[in-house]
Amino acid sequence: MIEEIINQGMLAIDQYIEKVVGSQVDVLHDASIHIVMSGGKRLRPKMAMLAYLAAGGEELQDVIGLAAAVELVHTATLVHDDINDHSLTRRGKATVHARWGRTFALLTGDYMFAKVYEMMAPFGNPYNEIMSQAAVRLVEGETLQAAAAKSGNMDRETYKQIIGLKTASLFEASARMGANLATDDQVVVDALANYAYNLGLTFQIVDDILDIIGDPETLGKPVGTDLAQGRGVMAVQNGDASFSGDGTATAVAEKDPLQSMMTRLRESGAVEIARLQAKEMGARARAALAHVPPSPARDELDDLIDLVLDRDR
Repeated sequence: MIEEIINQGMLAIDQYIEKVVGSQVDVLHDASIHIVMSGGKRLRPKMAMLAYLAAGGEELQDVIGLAAAVELVHTATLVHDDINDHSLTRRGKATVHARWGRTFALLTGDYMFAKVYEMMAPFGNPYNEIMSQAAVRLVEGETLQAAAAKSGNMDRETYKQIIGLKTASLFEASARMGANLATDDQVVVDALANYAYNLGLTFQIVDDILDIIGDPETLGKPVGTDLAQGRGVMAVQNGDASFSGDGTATAVAEKDPLQSMMTRLRESGAVEIARLQAKEMGARARAALAHVPPSPARDELDDLIDLVLDRDR
């Protein structure tokens, strides 16, 4: 029953986003539709809906606008991220900048960010404040990551700060807005926000692991991008992977510095260390749910932790 409700909500969100990004300027319309309709996990809007239901909300339509706005913020950042990363594929399709060029990709990302203001306007505060704070933190996190990668100072504390800002903040905002729309019980709202924040940390650590061991076809994007640019959890572990393990690096790895680095990381145990970190964050997310009343939505949130930990894309 809860799965059917969420699926209906997801359909409503997709339809809403497709409508809202429409533009009379052809390139903005086409590029926006290309990226927003290219699929994706839709975890952030799902978070908003489940938090709303777990907090006692009954009219799912009430949270669709907020959930859609969160997803559009995330999608806009992907357009800009792909430019910075020089990525040619996203979700198995050509990135916006690969198809339309860098200038139009920048403008498309800006356009979608501007549309979020339009989507959020009817909700007023505290929702606008929550969303704006999350957007600021997201940009701060991306900037801190770029600065740390450039300077080579990607240590554990910096990494944790970065993923808290660039990823977990929007997860947290999704749940906080959804829950706040359903209840005045601040204990429940804070518990769901805490859950989402830690799930966001879990998600990003797993994402960084997949940058090393993932299958590009399954992921729909290249692997090794973060490592090559001195980013991600494996950049933190890279100093521990300076040895060559048992000396079984492949001939390809020996010729390709990135492949060599990835091979050493796999052999060093760095991936296992990162998995333990992800599981710890997942456990914190699960503990936060103890303060949320039992419901099918809470059960779904609990199951989501395992899905994030076990994902391959």
